[in-house]
Order: sequence, then structure tokens, then C-alpha cells
Amino acid sequence: MAKHIFVTGGVVSSLGKGLTTAAVGLLLKRMGLKVKLQKLDPYINVDPGTMNPYEHGEVYVTEDGAETDLDLGHYERFTGDYVSRHSNYTTGQIYQTVIQKERRGDFLGKTVQVVPHIVDEIKRCILALADDETDVVITEIGGTVGDIESLPFLEAIRQLRYDLHSRNCLYMHLTLVPYIKAAGEIKTKPTQQSVGELRRIGIQPDVLIVRTEKHLTDDHKKKMALFCNVDRDAVIEEKDVEHSIYEVPLMLIEQGLDQLVAERLSLPVGRPRIRDWIDMVEVVKHPKHRVRIAVAGKYIQHQDAYKSVYEALKHAGIAHKTEVELLPIEAEDFEKRNGLKRFNKDKPHGILVPGGFGQRGTEGKVAAIRFARENRIPYFGLCLGMQLAVIEFGRNVCGLDSATSSEFDPKSAQCVIDLMPDQREIAQKGGTMRLGAYPCALRDGTKARAAYAAEQVSERHRHRYEFNNQYREQYEHRGMIFSGLSPDGRLVEIVELADHPWFLAVQFHPEFKSTPIQPHPLFRDFIGAALQYAKDHQDAALPADKKEERVG
Repeated sequence: MAKHIFVTGGVVSSLGKGLTTAAVGLLLKRMGLKVKLQKLDPYINVDPGTMNPYEHGEVYVTEDGAETDLDLGHYERFTGDYVSRHSNYTTGQIYQTVIQKERRGDFLGKTVQVVPHIVDEIKRCILALADDETDVVITEIGGTVGDIESLPFLEAIRQLRYDLHSRNCLYMHLTLVPYIKAAGEIKTKPTQQSVGELRRIGIQPDVLIVRTEKHLTDDHKKKMALFCNVDRDAVIEEKDVEHSIYEVPLMLIEQGLDQLVAERLSLPVGRPRIRDWIDMVEVVKHPKHRVRIAVAGKYIQHQDAYKSVYEALKHAGIAHKTEVELLPIEAEDFEKRNGLKRFNKDKPHGILVPGGFGQRGTEGKVAAIRFARENRIPYFGLCLGMQLAVIEFGRNVCGLDSATSSEFDPKSAQCVIDLMPDQREIAQKGGTMRLGAYPCALRDGTKARAAYAAEQVSERHRHRYEFNNQYREQYEHRGMIFSGLSPDGRLVEIVELADHPWFLAVQFHPEFKSTPIQPHPLFRDFIGAALQYAKDHQDAALPADKKEERVG
């Protein structure tokens, strides 16, 4: 029977439950266990696919095409294992399923209620991950203890301890110990109140993970253990890390969390094998070079809107023992020429345009792409970043003055980005998205083929519009290389420029398949090109200081 770990959070949101869950998953996997991770979100949206990134951050796409919470990206980056659509459920999905069952008559005329019907459906979603090959399922409960939205999920995990026996379940509660600067004191009262709220609904935490800016004294830990009714060795400090979020697992090991979990769940395992992880963190702490990468996006003000992109850039930097300094720039600034001033002032060594939907900011992104192409600065375009690269090339190289996408102007006579004919038929039925993993065949002798060192790869997609094949010959004649195509040759997946040091754009989202141990090949080569550009301009020195990175 699979064991279950339930991770809850208290006091405030954004404490880093997803990172803690991912770190625990990494430790258990490196102890030789088969681990599955899951996030239960209390919002009523069915999934985050239609949510504004300013509301929820990025939408993380799984191999099987689910649009999910960004915490699933942490799960994959830390463990190296793929998650699936069964790793993320929302209140909206739970209620939708129960209502569909009620309409079919599955409940035989009974009154449908939160308890037992909604709670039973939540329990079913949790237990569905626990197959015969799985040793441990870690389930993160979104939201904050005390929120009305989270109550059905908390009731479900309370019941599961009764259903599965206490030896097979462990409650891990993440909380905050604030530091009051004026008083010069650390306050444990919010943690006591948060645990009290949990205990009122029948959940007694087994482990306290305590987020803090300052190191806790032994007296602080004893006080929390006493008033929260947990063992002293089960109070685990999680201080803001100094260099990288990838230090978190090492911090937890130092305090014995790996052995604590193994003992509480009677798991016959040894210490985690993490030599490669330790080496990777050392590279992060002591880089040899630095590059500046400008990211021109339309959701720059929200730090989580491009979370996977930022992490993939850092992973690529690790591969080159290089610190990647991010220069986030609002795409709309380019439309006012402020962005070009930033480029001239900050002198980036590489420019990246990430994905997105809608027309806002697109002309600014086109200006950024033109700057990269004309100044021979390494450029990497992702999804919309590829479509806009095609548009920019069409306007300024191929003589297609009105080149655009039918997403922005469906009546244009020069839609170089368009729906495929079969997509138009699907659109009439309400759906055209390409979601999840699709194969891509790579052309020999190209930068893409050299990066992957493979004839065919699989990458994750989240888009509607494609390159319009009517323009292929015209683009190829002017120097654009179609280096990646769908196996049947119909869909353009990767484009490059023949006369540019490193200009490559992809229709998919490679950032979703990058980890700190195995950086994505295209990100790796992009940072390699940026590093070479920096060296050519004698500008790859190490920074004078390092900034502290907060776990949350």
C-alpha cells in the first residue's frame, strides 16, 4: 500500500508549499522510492488555462496536455519525473464531476452534499495516484488553513488518515514565523494559531516546516513543539535561501527531515543519494561567468508569469558555470522606444521573447526581435516568440509589409501565421489548441539538430496558430531555415536564420522540460551563444555581489 504525505500551509499564502513539496519528493526519490506528487487547488475555475497570468502566474502544461498549476513545474524540475493531468485538481473540476454524476443519476436520487459526495470525490482523486508501483504520494493542499475554500480538501485528508491508518499518512504543515524588526524578535504565535485552526478540524500536524528570515533558536523550536503538540525534532527550519531555491533540499537534509519522514512512515530506506545535486548547487554558488538575458514579455510585472522560462535560463547557466542575470522588459515599452533605450543602456548578451496570447505588446516584441536580428545578438523565441520572429522577418526581409497573424488581423492578405485548414473546421466546434507533447523531426546540419543530437524529439505545445505554408519557399529563399517540422512535414516547429550567430525560435515550450540537472538543449546552447557574445565584447565578468533568493 502506498504511503501518503499531505502538505498544508498556514498564516499567509505564497510561503513555498510547492517548493517544499517538490524538495520532499526529490529526497524520497533519491532514497530509492517511487514517488508521485499532486496539487489540489481550491479555486472554482476548472483549470488555470483561461486565467490571466497576473491572477495565477504561468500555466504549466503536462505531457498529456493538461493546463495546470505552476507548482507542477517545481515537481518536475526537482524530481525529474513527469506529472500528468491527475496531478492537479481544482474545486471546479471536483464539483463539475460530482454534478455530472448527479445528472446521470449515479447517486440514485440522494441529496448531494459536500459531505460525503464532494469529499469522497476528492479522496478518489488522491487515491487514484496510489497504484501498485507507487511507494509515496505527496499531496499539496492549495490555499491557507482557515480559508473557507479549502475546507472540503482538509476534511478529505482528515478522513483519509482514518481510512488508511495513521502509519500510512503523514501531515506536514508549512507555516511562517515572522521577524518583527522594530522589536528585534521572532514571533511564534501565528504558527500556534495556524496549528490550532488545523486541530479544530481534526488534523494534528506530524511535522512543522517553519519559514523564517532569521535562524530559529532552540528555545523557539521547543516553544513551537510544546504549543503545537509536535515532537521537537519535527520542527524543521526553512530559512530564506542565499543563492537558489535548489538549496532547499540540502537544508532539509541537514535537519534530518528525510530520516524523520522515513521513520514516521516505516519506509525501509537509506540516506538520499544527491551528490550530483550538491555539485549543481556549488556551481550556482560559485559561477565563473555572467551573462545578461533580456526577456521581453507582456506579463513582466508578475514574477511567476514566466517561472519556467526563468528557471530554464538558470539551468542553462549552470551547464556553463555561468550566472544568468535576467533583464525583464515590458513589451509595450518597445512600442514607446523605451525598450530600445534599455537595450542600449544594459547591453544584453541575449534576447528572449516568451509565449503569450493576444495582440497587446506584440509590436514591441517585434521591435525587440528586429533589434536582435540586426545587431546579431543571440535570440531565442518561444511559441508566440517564434510567430513574431516570422512576422518580423516577413516585414523587414521578405518585403511582406503587412505580414501578421490571423490572431491579430484575420482579414489581412498576408497572414504568415494562420490556422491550418483543418483547424478552421475544428474552430467551428469550439477548439483549436495544440496541447501537450508532439513529435518534431530535425533537419540535419542545423543548430537545432546539433543541440538535440537526435533525429526526432518530443516537445510540449500550447498554441492555436501555425506558420502559413504558402510562404515557406519565399522565406527559405531569403535565408530562414525550417529546421524542425512535424514528422509529416506539415507543421513548422523550429526556425533559424542562416546568416546569424544564433537566432532560433520554436513553436513549442521547451522550458517545461528543463531541470537543473539536465538543462534543456536549446536553452543550453542559447546561453552558450550569449556567453560567447559576452566574451567577444569582453563583458562576461562575475557580479560584485549576490542577491538573496526567497523560497516563496
